[in-house]
Formats: sequence, C-alpha cells, structure tokens
Amino acid sequence: MKASILKATLLALAMAGAAQAQGRAKEWKEDHPRRAEVNKRLENQNDRIKEGRENGTLTKGQAEQLHAEDHAIRQQERAEAATQGGHITKAQQRQLNREENKVSNQIYEEKH
Repeated sequence: MKASILKATLLALAMAGAAQAQGRAKEWKEDHPRRAEVNKRLENQNDRIKEGRENGTLTKGQAEQLHAEDHAIRQQERAEAATQGGHITKAQQRQLNREENKVSNQIYEEKH
C-alpha cells in the first residue's frame, strides 16, 4: 500500500513538473516586444562584426572580443527574462540598450 502511494505521488510530481516545463517553454517561444528589440539589436551587431571580419576592418581578436561582449549581454537578457516570467522590464531594456550602445560604438571605432 505504501509503495502504491509512493508511486502515485511520484507520478503526480512528474506530471506537474512536465506541465510546468511546457508552460515555461511556451513563454520562451513567444517574443516579448522588449526582448525582441534587444535581441534584434544583438543580431544586427553580430552582422556588423561578421562584416568587419570579412572585409578586413576587424582582426580576429577584435571580432572575438566584440562577440564575447555581445554574448554577455545576451546572457544577461536571458537571465533577466527568466526571473520575469519570460519578459524584461523597461528599466532592464534601457540598461541592456546602454550596454549595446557601448559595444556598437566599439564596433564603429574599431572598424574605422
């Protein structure tokens, strides 16, 4: 009897965990406008870095450094979204944009 209660409890917990994971996955699939704007900027900067590498205006080391800075911003955006139910606040968006502006200026300076 105890074994069947234990099995039923474990099954219920597993089902609840699966449902919760599906809910989180759904949140991450839907693009929140502030997240989409931040991530679009990161994509554009990635393209600018690749272009600089291809046309020789950025060295391999410069490109790697710039990519690393953009990657850190993306990780920060994801971490903040994870604590906010899949979105970021306006204040977080402003902060991320300021960080992106710094990297954008670095890309420009290093390419010219």
